[in-house]
Amino acid sequence: MVRRGLLLVAALVAVAACSGGESDDDEARDDEGDEVTGTTGGRGAGVAQPTVTGPVPGAPFNAMPQDVADEYAYVEEEYVMEGEATSYAAVGEHGEDGRWEVSEAGTAPYRTRILVRRPADPNAFDGTVFVEWFNVTAGVDGDPDFGLTHPELLGHGSAYVGVSAQRAGIEGGGVLPVPGVQVQALKQWDPERYGGLVHPGDHYSYDIFSQAAQAVRQPGEVDVLDGLEVRQVIGMGESQSAARLVTYVDAVHPVAGIFDGYLVHSRGGGGAPISDAASILGDGTARIRDDLDVPVLQFQTETDLFGVLGFARARQDDTDLIRTWEAAGTAHADRAILDYNAQLARDVGGGGFDLASMCGSINEGPQAQVVRAALGALRDWVVDGTAPPEAPRLEVAGEAIARDERGIALGGIRTPGVDAPVSVLTGEAPPGRSVLCMLFGDTRPFDPATLAALYPTQEAYVDAVTESADAAVAAGFLRRDDADEMIAAAGETRFGGA
Repeated sequence: MVRRGLLLVAALVAVAACSGGESDDDEARDDEGDEVTGTTGGRGAGVAQPTVTGPVPGAPFNAMPQDVADEYAYVEEEYVMEGEATSYAAVGEHGEDGRWEVSEAGTAPYRTRILVRRPADPNAFDGTVFVEWFNVTAGVDGDPDFGLTHPELLGHGSAYVGVSAQRAGIEGGGVLPVPGVQVQALKQWDPERYGGLVHPGDHYSYDIFSQAAQAVRQPGEVDVLDGLEVRQVIGMGESQSAARLVTYVDAVHPVAGIFDGYLVHSRGGGGAPISDAASILGDGTARIRDDLDVPVLQFQTETDLFGVLGFARARQDDTDLIRTWEAAGTAHADRAILDYNAQLARDVGGGGFDLASMCGSINEGPQAQVVRAALGALRDWVVDGTAPPEAPRLEVAGEAIARDERGIALGGIRTPGVDAPVSVLTGEAPPGRSVLCMLFGDTRPFDPATLAALYPTQEAYVDAVTESADAAVAAGFLRRDDADEMIAAAGETRFGGA
């Protein structure tokens, strides 16, 4: 049985409202009779209602770490979801603008699973559910967005649903293996628990994802949220799953209309195929369509802009319903994701393998902290219409990110890691690394002489970190809690003349 410590890493290796208000069964309308956005009413009317059974006894695959569940007082349950899924076919040319049309192409039975995490205290629920498209690049389900954002997601009282939307997570068949590690998908990991799951192919994954949202919005005999009143449902996915979401947003959202917003995290330049063709990062160039009726926030790291991901070719201007955040000093995968991975590993009594030793130095940057701010900003946008701040883009020079004399990226969202640096944090790995290790970027510590010149006293360093952290909070790109942790860590650092 594969160590759960592998799960989240494998998934990443890819080239305040209250509950209550109007009933889920009635459209919410304002005083003039117009439909109000940000509520469950009226969304997803054409999406099929799946059959849900459970909860399934015992520990599920990639269970939430127990210390996370205890800290935030959350309950985790796994359910079986089944029904008839619809596939889609492209209508006309799918151009770069993302204004794609599709038609229904067929139906097939499916049986998959969803993983639900909700507050143990119903009064703590904030009315929002985040639905994550599990990442299956290495042939296992992983929840990278939950791993990076759970302090904000759970700390605010949102609920979470993870969806085994794709065939590889059930049957296996990832395309980017981890050297020396045997990965087991659901059916191999526990044949008794998961042997009855059925997936007809990834061209059905889009409707399966829609039906997971429908199970949340309009519960049948089994209510996976145990009576919590849902007001908004937000889809999210990272890396390979972000490529699926690009296509979902551009082609399927106009048909399904069941999500209230989307977090598209670390996508490449294209969208995933609407057919059953194999593709990790998507094909061609695909921007987010600019005629949407719900908000989309794209979060990008340095690694994502060029190289195998190539998001730079799909850059687009912000609109009233599209924001793109690009964070300096960040990598597609990093230390934060390995730290969460270690929490998973502790629950099964082992650490799996040491990816940091395998790759060498990796990025220690602030992706997790900034993407938490992004998640909170998107929730506010969906709930009350408060748009996130527009972010400066990373500066580019030709086909590369522009950098200062030390190698630190210019432009983008700034944090103490790049504006009060003690090292070069970059999304670009040293030459010669494997595709897997390339995604983890690099950290190059400054030598003592450089540190002493930059920060002649401990107070000077703490002041620099504080100034940068406070500026990022004021701009809306850091949570206050994360900024305070950065400042506290600076106070514990000793170097140079301190």
